[in-house]
Amino acid sequence: MQAISFFHSHVACSLKKKKQRRLVEEGDGVAQTKTSKKRTQKVNFCLHRGNLALTSSARETWFMVSFFLSSAQMVKKEEEEQAVSKKSKKTKEEIEEARQLKIKKKEEEEQNRWRWWEEEKYEDGVKWKFLEHKGPYFPPEYQPLPDNVHFYYNGHIVWVSFMESVTEMTHEERSLIQDLDKCDFGEIHAMHKAKTEARKNMSKEEKQALKEANQKIVDEYGYCLLDHHKERIGNFKIEPPGLFRGRGEHPKQGMLKKRIQPEDVIINCSKESRIPAPPAGHHWKEVRHDNTVTWLVSWTENIQGSNKYIMLNANSKLKGEKDWEKYEVARKLKSRVDDIRYQYLQDLKSKQMVTRQRAVALYFIDKLALRAGNEKEEGETADTVGCCSLRVEHITLHEQLDGNECVVEFDFLGKDCIRYYNKVPVIKKVFKSLKLFLENKQPGDELFDRLNTSVLNKHLSSLMPGLTAKVFRTYNASITLQQQLKELTNSQSHLLAALANMQADMWLQMKLIHVLPSTHICTSDDSFSVRLVERKKAAVKRCEEQLLKLEVQATDREENKQIALGTSKLNYLDPRISVAWCKNMEVPIEKIYNKTQREKFAWAIDMTEADFEF
Repeated sequence: MQAISFFHSHVACSLKKKKQRRLVEEGDGVAQTKTSKKRTQKVNFCLHRGNLALTSSARETWFMVSFFLSSAQMVKKEEEEQAVSKKSKKTKEEIEEARQLKIKKKEEEEQNRWRWWEEEKYEDGVKWKFLEHKGPYFPPEYQPLPDNVHFYYNGHIVWVSFMESVTEMTHEERSLIQDLDKCDFGEIHAMHKAKTEARKNMSKEEKQALKEANQKIVDEYGYCLLDHHKERIGNFKIEPPGLFRGRGEHPKQGMLKKRIQPEDVIINCSKESRIPAPPAGHHWKEVRHDNTVTWLVSWTENIQGSNKYIMLNANSKLKGEKDWEKYEVARKLKSRVDDIRYQYLQDLKSKQMVTRQRAVALYFIDKLALRAGNEKEEGETADTVGCCSLRVEHITLHEQLDGNECVVEFDFLGKDCIRYYNKVPVIKKVFKSLKLFLENKQPGDELFDRLNTSVLNKHLSSLMPGLTAKVFRTYNASITLQQQLKELTNSQSHLLAALANMQADMWLQMKLIHVLPSTHICTSDDSFSVRLVERKKAAVKRCEEQLLKLEVQATDREENKQIALGTSKLNYLDPRISVAWCKNMEVPIEKIYNKTQREKFAWAIDMTEADFEF
């Protein structure tokens, strides 16, 4: 007890002297450093002696107070920094003024928003009646390599035709350069790396000037007039020439994408609008006035011969109408899906092979949300498949597997070369049909050799207007979301949330009790130590919350590596379901959708009532 009393009196004395030092003008820095070292040695010596004589709880208390004393200088520095930051903080009037300005700006944006969903729709496939824009933005002209940057082959400088107009190597270059391992692009790489570093190290003024220049381009080319309303264009820049990458192990990987010239570009606008002017010395390939399509600019790329388009942004009227129509078709499927499912289950008994294959394909598309799979020319793209283009090698049948009967094991590359691997128990009729489809076939043969996407969608459109294989994905995703929200939400959800928060707080407090002692351990009346304890408690609480958040994020990343949650949220889940749930549960829509997503789904947020049913 004498040791404890001695320790407390020493701590009180130290705290008192420390408080007095803050009131005295600072003297010589060297003298202060020596005094600080002596005092630290004295405290550490006392703690060392105490550790030999006191109980574990007393030693823990001593250790914590020692920690507080040793970190006093750091806390003092934090207080000084906070004092400086407090001086720069805005006044209440300035904060309120900024808040009111933000509210006013939001109201103005809402007033200026084009509420196209309240207008009558055009008929006969008409998408717009007036369209005016500036055309595409072309990339800068080709810049040759500087004279001091060289390409080396086998240690020697070689002057290669690094010109975008040259699609193939010359005869002399081809005879000389035969081994890529002997090619040295080091100086070229260093040049581009230096440019990247220079951009990173630009001054604030240079960055601002670059930002203003880019904004000027956006203001000129990034907007159009659609039915006399200003709308944002999605991607208005034509891609510069370069090497074709493709997805996965694409057979045409490495081919040169040529520069797109104005002579390759088709412009689409209304007759009454000002036709965009081509760059000097050039002309457009064609100017159209087709109001039944949604694209503004079109051209054909040279690698695969496919058409490329410039279209409006995701929050535009044309995109919004398309989304709205898509979800309405999926809603109609809700009233017909039972009949369609009954029909394809009956077709599993058909003696006609094409009917039976169609039934199995529909079963997979409906139950497993497989993509239909489009036909592709041999060698044109990477070896990705969908339901209708599955081959024998992509499935394995198991009579018994993992305690389940009639299991189909899928293993193939889907869209974007993402591997689809799944083991799925199926009904006996489907399993029996698959065994029949596999008879007398090689691994590379088609599983559904009598079926393709066109035949499948033609059959679906006969069952319901507008129905395609893709509609099943939208329907199943949206109806699942609505069912899960109903099951997981009840009238006591707010109470449950409050209890959950209370339990979390209790758990956190228990953690704090084991990490830090409460403030009553400080017998001194010095308020500094009390503030220090509270500060450390708050710091621990913040760390606990950050740790919990990081653990959740890490779990999400690990479990959702192969799941495109963003794609589902934006393309397959009817936003009106989420909006109705938010209105019912009084949850701010900002908790579900960010600003960009709220602009995209403005039509759903405005028109949806709390009683909406998909």
